[in-house]
Amino acid sequence: MSTTFQTHARLLFSSESVTEGHPDKMCDQISDAVLDWALSKTPAARVACESGIKSDETRSWVAVFGEVTPAVPDNVVDEIVRRVITRIGYTTPDTGFDLKNANIVSVLSRQSGDIAMGVDQALEAKQGELQDDLDTGAGDQGMMFGYACDESPELMPLPIALAHRLTRRLAEVRKNGTLAWLRPDGKSQVTVEYRYGQPVRVDAVVISTQHSPDVDNEQIERDVKKHVIQPVIESKLLDDETKYFINPTGRFVVGGPFGDSGLTGRKIIVDTYGGMARHGGGAFSGKDPTKVDRSAAYAARWVAKNVVAAGLAKRCEVNLAYAIGVARPVSVAVECFGTEAVPVEQIERAITETFDLRPAGIIKSLDLRRPIFEQTAAYGHFGRTDLDVPWERTDKVDQLKAAVGSYAAAGR
Repeated sequence: MSTTFQTHARLLFSSESVTEGHPDKMCDQISDAVLDWALSKTPAARVACESGIKSDETRSWVAVFGEVTPAVPDNVVDEIVRRVITRIGYTTPDTGFDLKNANIVSVLSRQSGDIAMGVDQALEAKQGELQDDLDTGAGDQGMMFGYACDESPELMPLPIALAHRLTRRLAEVRKNGTLAWLRPDGKSQVTVEYRYGQPVRVDAVVISTQHSPDVDNEQIERDVKKHVIQPVIESKLLDDETKYFINPTGRFVVGGPFGDSGLTGRKIIVDTYGGMARHGGGAFSGKDPTKVDRSAAYAARWVAKNVVAAGLAKRCEVNLAYAIGVARPVSVAVECFGTEAVPVEQIERAITETFDLRPAGIIKSLDLRRPIFEQTAAYGHFGRTDLDVPWERTDKVDQLKAAVGSYAAAGR
């Protein structure tokens, strides 16, 4: 988001979310459930697990594949897949997946030894540059972005915050029986109008939700407005000009893996900031925390959120980059889009002094070697007020303020 965003008299920005029953999100949850199983067996687990799903009139199929250490028995994979799909709500063939007769295929091997030797001991440790026990190398190269802003209580961009609230609400009213005609698959999209960088109203709401065949469009629109949209979006953001598109195709009975195939890692913008911030390209689900695609993206969000919570900027984007097998980040960059309260150079210096952004430092600080990841695999990894995840804590605010204050006192 460039600084010109702040000078636009009027700008419309849209973000989407999907429910836990979306086929791609089903795969993310399966992959993260395998990760959690591995971490429950050993905190040192190495996991890069992908999943695929599809069904038709005669077959329902799930493939789980990748690299997992320790080895996962096929019967355990079968149990994990069936538990996750049952929890989501695909319990009968007419909903979009025939779980009872599903063919579940597992192709999982151990992590490559070539990769493991770079992760087990970082290049700096081999060269004698690191003297502590936080000498894990990055599990891959790449760049990761974290973002925070002050336009929602979650310190998230308002479009994605509202979109996630809508899909969580769809799942809630489906599971508690308020809207018994709902089925698991669904999407939301929210368009927010900004004026000079500030969100002022919701211009459009799009909800497409799978439903039973015995409900008509009029009831769907009426029920979704009453039980989903109105409880979620503050009335002050809605006006007579707000547009609503509820199941705009006119019918959404065929859904889930029957209506579309699914793969792990295809909803990376849903998982992050709804397109408001840049993205390094790496997906999260199914990856253990030595993979900086995941852990460093969490750390970048943690850093950016603490910067905004400390009042050092209204918007903050943190960019981290790593080389495989190397512990220290190749680069740490901060962009505040002209909203910074102090020079950006001071913010960057305070970040590097306050946060240990080596992979092992991130893992230790955020306590990531534990089975907490399946719960993050739907409704976004950031801004989760419904979960107690460590990268959402603002526990470094005082340290950042103190660091910046010391620079000012020293005239630096």
